[in-house]
Amino acid sequence: MKILVIQGPNLNILGHRDPRIYGPMTLDQIHANMQEFAKQNNFAIDFFQSNFEGEIIDKIQECIGGEYQGIIINPGAYSHTSIAIADALASAGVPAVEVHLSNLFAREDFRKTSYTGAVCGGVISGFGAMGYHLALISILQIINEIKALKDAQEKAQKANV
Repeated sequence: MKILVIQGPNLNILGHRDPRIYGPMTLDQIHANMQEFAKQNNFAIDFFQSNFEGEIIDKIQECIGGEYQGIIINPGAYSHTSIAIADALASAGVPAVEVHLSNLFAREDFRKTSYTGAVCGGVISGFGAMGYHLALISILQIINEIKALKDAQEKAQKANV
């Protein structure tokens, strides 16, 4: 199993970017923690970060019929503005979980709407870097539920033949 983690704009400057809101950890530290969890749980994980909307869309589209079984995405501010990223997520053919370091509902009003979160299996917001750990657990659960449903459908179909 392979999971794709997509990081949006300004996440490359974590650790420097207002630590009161986004915490003290760098993106490399967050990714190292996620990589360790993946290793302990026998799955692969790839990371991608871009400040450019089109590059994020291109990366999501690589999931169509590709090697990834799920996406964890922090689209940053694109959550609130990008219908194009939301459309790409909805078309990817794999489940996605959105994660945000800060609590979007404790911030400015415009941050309370997430176009991208609306097409994801769930949104994790406000738990800091631990949110990425929660997102990993969530995407694995979603993938396992989808697999169990497909297996049950195949079993029922064989029983009806």
